[in-house]
Amino acid sequence: MKISSMHFGLLPDQREAQLFTLSNDEGVVVKITNYGGTIVSLFIPDKNGDKSDIILGMNTWEGWIKNPAYFNCIVGRTCNRIGGARFNIDGVEYRVSDNQGGFQLHGGHEGFHLKLWDVNTFITKDKVGIELTYFSKDGEEGFPGNLKVKATYTLNNKNELSLEFFAITDKATPVNLTNHGYFNLSGEGSGEILDHELLLLADSYTVTDNNSIPTGEIAPVAGTPYDFTEPHRIGERIDQLYKGYDNNFVLRNQSGELALAASVSNPKSGRILEVYTTEPGIQLYTSNWFDGTLTGKCGKPHTNHTAFCLETQHFPDSMNHPEFPDVILRPGEKFYSKTMWKFSNQYPSNFSDQRKSESSI
Repeated sequence: MKISSMHFGLLPDQREAQLFTLSNDEGVVVKITNYGGTIVSLFIPDKNGDKSDIILGMNTWEGWIKNPAYFNCIVGRTCNRIGGARFNIDGVEYRVSDNQGGFQLHGGHEGFHLKLWDVNTFITKDKVGIELTYFSKDGEEGFPGNLKVKATYTLNNKNELSLEFFAITDKATPVNLTNHGYFNLSGEGSGEILDHELLLLADSYTVTDNNSIPTGEIAPVAGTPYDFTEPHRIGERIDQLYKGYDNNFVLRNQSGELALAASVSNPKSGRILEVYTTEPGIQLYTSNWFDGTLTGKCGKPHTNHTAFCLETQHFPDSMNHPEFPDVILRPGEKFYSKTMWKFSNQYPSNFSDQRKSESSI
């Protein structure tokens, strides 16, 4: 296990962002910057042992500063959408920044993805990681309360990359944190991800309006293009949708314990990604709006459907839907969330049995 750091870039106010390289004994290498808590690169061996960077990104420091597509960053104070850019807590209405012409997306104009986090590193016999902290002041982007946030990335020799969130507040406030990772298991610049096979342990999804804001309805996936309760190619039914997938799925596991949420396999590379989370929802997004104007690390333009996102989360706009899992953190409470990405070249021995068991619930 190894960890190293280097200069990554200077912000306009001359503060320095660093780039941390974490590597394990199995050939996995992940590079993370404390600017936005962003995963810059993720090198994973394929079925032949050859490593590729399987996560999309920008090809210049200036591109990472702006990060217009939220590449692989920490998103907060709340991820996804807040309808009307407003909500009520205990009878008090709060209006947050409207950065999408009618609603807030991913924390506002300058969410957590555009913040320079304080950082510490650690290494033990079987894991290596970085601990990021950020203090979000009362009123930032319109959110109430002073919020202290810690995010810990950990890599171990089981090829598991974990992200844990911790938060406390001095005033009731919504908290819904995620990492907005863009994956292509064939490698960045290798083309579309439509041949990737996806399994989601979710029997329903949250119905949305034309702005992808939940209506409050939770509908079954059975008989729809949203049914991934058995593995399907991502591109198998994507033409039945407008642009592609951008939907929150209601996971079967609602216990708050770490559990399998999704698995993606790529026949070309042999790589497999399993996503485990304590969260009740997961957003599938298939990079529907890339038009070639953003250039990737490999020098090729980012185009539609060249990556998939599986953003673990509480449901979008939950603060405006009392029937959804609660996202309000109150003084004296502690927010905790964990997501783990496990990489391999074959399913674990009990995976098919587990899938059958889950499907029968």
